Amino acid sequence: MIRHLGTSLRITIVTVILLGLVYPFVMTGIAQAIFPWQANGSFITVDGKHSNTSKNAIGSAIIGQLWTKPEYFHGRPSAAGKNGYDPTATGGTNLGPTSKKLIATTKATIAQVEKENPDASGPPPMDLVTSSASGIDPDITPEAAYYQAPRVAKARNLSLAKINALIAAHIQGRTFGFLGEPHVNVLELNLALSSYVKGTGSRVAGSAIDSNVFDVDFVLEDDEVPPNGDIVFSFQG
Repeated sequence: MIRHLGTSLRITIVTVILLGLVYPFVMTGIAQAIFPWQANGSFITVDGKHSNTSKNAIGSAIIGQLWTKPEYFHGRPSAAGKNGYDPTATGGTNLGPTSKKLIATTKATIAQVEKENPDASGPPPMDLVTSSASGIDPDITPEAAYYQAPRVAKARNLSLAKINALIAAHIQGRTFGFLGEPHVNVLELNLALSSYVKGTGSRVAGSAIDSNVFDVDFVLEDDEVPPNGDIVFSFQG
């Protein structure tokens, strides 16, 4: 009995040290050495560059944000948190396909998207009217981007051909050529759009990133910021 308890205790100590201390430290070290940008949050700075810290970051490539102005491309609807796009409360609606609430919400979203894009042809792509499982999907399909192109071109006073070319340049293909589907990162596309139009980076207004701190040009108006006052996440310092 005592011998068995001793063996169990030794195994427990060894596994705790190996799996609770050594393994996490080794994986963290490998991630920092090989994938530092991804390991530290996939931050994007105001000039569209990758950053390993949140300093001067305008957002993350893996966290969706709320966009409402007609001159910007919009992402997917969100059910994350009370007001959506809350990375601390990710999740979908958890409503089934026969849910009256889901059907009514989807119909209302379709009507809103069609109203915002009167010059678009055809029905709205599915990802523009349905939320993702996480609620913070940073990407949309190329079809969703092209659907919004006429609205963005009109709001920016640019030709549709130029907007479509910008979209085409930001389509990311399948991982390894066969995993996932082609997609467009909304934040990166909007930053590129702003840079194309203004020739400089971005100015952000709102509580998460103060426009008085960062000397940039890309403007998110106050109503671009989600109702909770945060763009997507709060940066410290």
